[in-house]
Amino acid sequence: MPQIPDQTGRRIVVTGANSGTGKETATRLAAAGASVVLAVRTPSKGEEAARDIRSAHPSADVEVRELDLADLASVRRFADGIARDDRPLDVLVNNAGVMAPPKRFETVDGFELQFGTNFLGPFALTNLLLPHLLRAEAPRVATMSSLAAVFGGIRFEDLQWERGYNGWRAYGQSKLADLLLALHLHRLTVEQDWRLRSTAAHPGYTRTNLQTAGRSLGRSRPVRSNDRALPFTQAVEQGSEPLLYAAVGPNAVGGAYYGPAGFGGLTGPTTVASVPRSARSADLARSLWAVAEDLTGTTPPV
Repeated sequence: MPQIPDQTGRRIVVTGANSGTGKETATRLAAAGASVVLAVRTPSKGEEAARDIRSAHPSADVEVRELDLADLASVRRFADGIARDDRPLDVLVNNAGVMAPPKRFETVDGFELQFGTNFLGPFALTNLLLPHLLRAEAPRVATMSSLAAVFGGIRFEDLQWERGYNGWRAYGQSKLADLLLALHLHRLTVEQDWRLRSTAAHPGYTRTNLQTAGRSLGRSRPVRSNDRALPFTQAVEQGSEPLLYAAVGPNAVGGAYYGPAGFGGLTGPTTVASVPRSARSADLARSLWAVAEDLTGTTPPV
């Protein structure tokens, strides 16, 4: 979506907005006139991103707020702050995530790091912000999944990977869970007759620090990326397009999944992506949603 529609007067929260697809998404939304909340784990990095955005777009309306998706108390504090603002929220962009740590880590609440950060944190945030989204004229929740969802499975018998941890398989589970979140939220919008549109996206193979940050956890030296040598990768400007389309594309459809149109969905312009077979079961999504409600203590305002 080379040209983003005018976003003047709209308020948008972007998680993980200090780098990668999150920063690019926040930058382009702010450039289009939106009031953008940069929801970040490390405020100093968020302030640096905000300075970059204002430098490129002096009239940009951006603010930094702390949000650690690996800590449900932080998620609640962030949501409480949005509530105190007493303003409708037009768009929530669930973008932040961590990928494939070499060994098992836990969140503050005792969840496996990827399942907690990539899914349970955004799940709780979405539920807590829904009352404010539903006050907006045309609200939307756009959730970032991944091509890794194709290989994911929901291990109800061991969601927290306490047995036989595998970083890539755990990542696949968390991104499949994100896609199931988006699809089940869409079903709720239909059942409850909400104006809200729930969409999902994946970035193909986009060169960001996501490929190295998670894999570097617990190591004495950070992992280096060799992505630039691969033929089927793309820069963050192109890789952010599906998420931007899911978030503010005028023709984006609730329940749809967007990604690159090129070979294997790795690169290229935005198109409607095929929902993986593993994400097509409404019963699976409903079951996961119920488990997530129990684990996070959050429910939608139905």
